[in-house]
Amino acid sequence: MASRPKQPDPRPAPRLYVFTPRLGDVTAFARTLAIALGAADIAAVLLRLAPADEGSLIKRAKALGPVVQDKGAALLLEAHADLVARARADGAHVTGLADFAEALERLKPDWIVGVGGLESRHDAMLAAEQGADYVMFGEPQAGGERPSLAAIEERVAWWAELFEIPCVGYAATPLEVRPLARAGADFVALGDWLWQNDAAIASTLAAASRDLRSPETVA
Repeated sequence: MASRPKQPDPRPAPRLYVFTPRLGDVTAFARTLAIALGAADIAAVLLRLAPADEGSLIKRAKALGPVVQDKGAALLLEAHADLVARARADGAHVTGLADFAEALERLKPDWIVGVGGLESRHDAMLAAEQGADYVMFGEPQAGGERPSLAAIEERVAWWAELFEIPCVGYAATPLEVRPLARAGADFVALGDWLWQNDAAIASTLAAASRDLRSPETVA
């Protein structure tokens, strides 16, 4: 998840970033995830784990690691920066500047550290200055609240215009993929809606990939 080239070089085509459901038993999901990774160009997978003891969390992450990494995608843990090395993950995604500062101490420079839950432009700029590998805009808060799509598009467009560090736009529905890509997101994150119908995962990802690369979203 490298920084975009400096202007005036055109930015690379945006790529997909998928959130897993919050997983307890990962055995059945491993096959579903493999199907998804074989169906589209996915840059990264955010592994969200149901609460458990450390040993169980590490075991789950290790079980899915090869599924993700053998396809050339990055496996990131939601929070759990302290488990990244033992889980053989590629990094962590954290929420807010406080958790971000702690993750930086643990993981830099060897692992990816991405951050979301940024409440202001100033917070996003601070994260970039401190070494974030990417910033994310639009992901839901713990209670499910999120800004309007228009507000997220505005924040993504502002970031894409001014900063080299990549930004991720979170698409809460399939209809948000194209607007976020058009606004300038380097990655578009797909949430739980991707997994609602196992039989439709491949076609859903194909549609999202087309939306990323529609003429109006690629410079």
